Amino acid sequence: MKYAVLLRGINVGGKNKVLMSQLREQVQKLGYQQVETYINSGNLFFDTQEPYPEIHQKLKQFFEENYPFIQAFSLFDKESYQADLNQLPDWWQEDLARKDVLFYTDRVDKEEAQSRIKAMPLKNEVVHFGQLGVYWGKYDEKEYLKTAYHKYLIKEPYYKWITIRNGKTFAKLASYL
Repeated sequence: MKYAVLLRGINVGGKNKVLMSQLREQVQKLGYQQVETYINSGNLFFDTQEPYPEIHQKLKQFFEENYPFIQAFSLFDKESYQADLNQLPDWWQEDLARKDVLFYTDRVDKEEAQSRIKAMPLKNEVVHFGQLGVYWGKYDEKEYLKTAYHKYLIKEPYYKWITIRNGKTFAKLASYL
């Protein structure tokens, strides 16, 4: 089974440095096959027959021991990615000013996050709740500073536990999965 691990807050502004080549080697030593990374922002892929709970626990312990600043990550398999992709609304295929996926990690209460987002006053933006995360589209770059995404999201208690990828990176994940 092919899995993706999306790390939060690494290699940003010179902080929390993780060398992707070193990470690939370390993950291979954990027993995973066909380990790959995409760009320097913490997108990791591998094959394994281990069940999800074992993978999650092994990675959690690995990060605690080797990269203690990685306190949350998103882990999902190819089928879960495909299921979310198949459920995306039509607007996701439109040429929007911005598209982002706010991937849930194991530290996010999905229902609470969704409830808080539903209460936000959306301005020139659209939201879809998937199983892996929140898909957020912004229609107009000029209005971006007025959007709920810009004004409210960063202030939310769950914000430090999500990991965000733009629409292009989300699409690129498919080629690795």
